[in-house]
Amino acid sequence: MAGKTSKATGKPKAGEGGQPVLLSGGNPQIAKGYGDAPVQAYIAAMPGWKNALGARLDALITSAVPGVRKAVKWNSPLYGMEDDDWFLGIHVFAKYVKVAFFRGAGLDPVPPGPSKQKEVRYLDIHEDDELDEAQFTAWVKQAAALPGEKM
Repeated sequence: MAGKTSKATGKPKAGEGGQPVLLSGGNPQIAKGYGDAPVQAYIAAMPGWKNALGARLDALITSAVPGVRKAVKWNSPLYGMEDDDWFLGIHVFAKYVKVAFFRGAGLDPVPPGPSKQKEVRYLDIHEDDELDEAQFTAWVKQAAALPGEKM
């Protein structure tokens, strides 16, 4: 049935022509699900240049934290060490991809994006930005070692 999502596969809801539904700002609408499949469905649905960035971020996270757990909740991929205990999330916006470090205030150096939440810090990545993979990987390793955020 058009417009529905399979919870088993985590495939995006289809819009016109079978394309995934993109919410405001271009964030893919993906059904809640646990494991790699819904995260890969999200990445595949990321529009334009954000698709390659999403794949690169996922590869860096997976390489830095063997055994990392993955899920999609609230139309965002989450990464953690235990069920419903997350250290990082990704969200697509119209002009950038936002990486949220849920305990980012405890990272060294602290990621540059402030938050209204005391512990959260962000890394916003725009199309022409050069991703410092070594720094990103260091943040991911540090974040995975801190207590996660229950969600």
